[in-house]
Amino acid sequence: MSKQKTNFRCTNCDHIAIKWIGQCPTCSEWNSFVEQNIQPSPLKNFTQQSSAVPANLLKINEISIETQQRLLSGIKEWDQVIGGGILPGSFMILTGDPGIGKSTLLLQVADKIAETKNVIYFSTEESLQQLKNRATRLNLENTNLLFCDESNLENIIATSLNAKPDLIIIDSIQNCYLSNQSTVIPGTIGQLRESSFHLLRFSKENNVAVFITGHITKDGQIAGPKLLEHMVDGVFYLQGEDRWHTRILRSVKNRFGAINEIGFFEMQENGLTEVSNINQQLLNESSASAGSALICCLEGSRPILLELQALCVTSKFGIPQRVVTGIDPKRVVLIAAILEKYLHIRFSSQDIFFKVSSGVKIKESSIDLGIALALLSSYFQKTLPEKILSIGEVNLTGQIKPTNQAQIRINEAEKFGLNTILISSNQKVKTSCKTIKLKNIYELLTLFPDE
Repeated sequence: MSKQKTNFRCTNCDHIAIKWIGQCPTCSEWNSFVEQNIQPSPLKNFTQQSSAVPANLLKINEISIETQQRLLSGIKEWDQVIGGGILPGSFMILTGDPGIGKSTLLLQVADKIAETKNVIYFSTEESLQQLKNRATRLNLENTNLLFCDESNLENIIATSLNAKPDLIIIDSIQNCYLSNQSTVIPGTIGQLRESSFHLLRFSKENNVAVFITGHITKDGQIAGPKLLEHMVDGVFYLQGEDRWHTRILRSVKNRFGAINEIGFFEMQENGLTEVSNINQQLLNESSASAGSALICCLEGSRPILLELQALCVTSKFGIPQRVVTGIDPKRVVLIAAILEKYLHIRFSSQDIFFKVSSGVKIKESSIDLGIALALLSSYFQKTLPEKILSIGEVNLTGQIKPTNQAQIRINEAEKFGLNTILISSNQKVKTSCKTIKLKNIYELLTLFPDE
């Protein structure tokens, strides 16, 4: 009889070694290797297996599409980001910082959907008493919503097959475990990969929507293998800053809706309340002062009006400071360099402090003109005219270029009473607002006549 072959596997990252070693060379974890038997591969000679059955092949016009009714929560901000409601048979994940409100939001959504559908909430981290305390604090009293504190994934799936719910919520996937992995700590890469695969198959084969929560790393990414983000149908982040009560629900991946959609919520005593008029709120918070400029960015299909704030101060040190939040610091430095090159304004001797209002993060280039105006306004200590919006990209030669989907931005500006638009001379739009068309950054000086 041949001797059973063994190897050693890291319980943290699944690295395989032929002998035991103290520190994993892949993840640098200590004492994480466990011995395991090497099982013969079941895929050998698979072409000779008699149980293999050829799959059915269909043409594109032979594939039938069934219209499915999405699970609507009635919370407009949530439904919009999800893509119009949760689609039956979808597998989604919600993640975010600890304490940001993931469990609170999902509990509120589950309570709403349970009014018309069958929903089971599996809490793998909190006890049922803790869940009841939260539900009482949120004034949730829907008796149709079912709860369970089971953590064994096989039992969760068996319970769901028996109850036949329309939606199950698992909070969180990191605390689930499988019976065949009793020696593996929940939350490891191998456990997450296998658990996600079982939930994916359960969701697709039984047409049950599965929504899970996930932890994040210190870098703000989903904890676990990148494979997890590829397997799920949607990835959503709940974001916010400690000093702001506003929470932002952001769609990073969505196979059944637009990506980069965002929804706004406000944390209150009775839970998360949706903020449907976020642009009006942001405009009320903005102030017409030196160093302030209004811009409009697009998050998915949603235009958001934001205020850029700049502060330029003569540097007291050898190397000027560049403190930037809410936007790539290199973009602010680039715009400052372009202004210095062509307008001969010495931003290189200035400490520049720059931020985006309300803690929102922006990545698009259509805000270049707004950055330039905020810097010039702070440097000259001149306030821009009230109710003026800037839309445009600034290239390295100092020319102001058109931007994509400018008409959507202008329509949003008109809705909230902004009456002056700064755009590129090559931008074609229809608007009743006063438009100031600019060819290059030299013409920005006309907004500051005394300089």
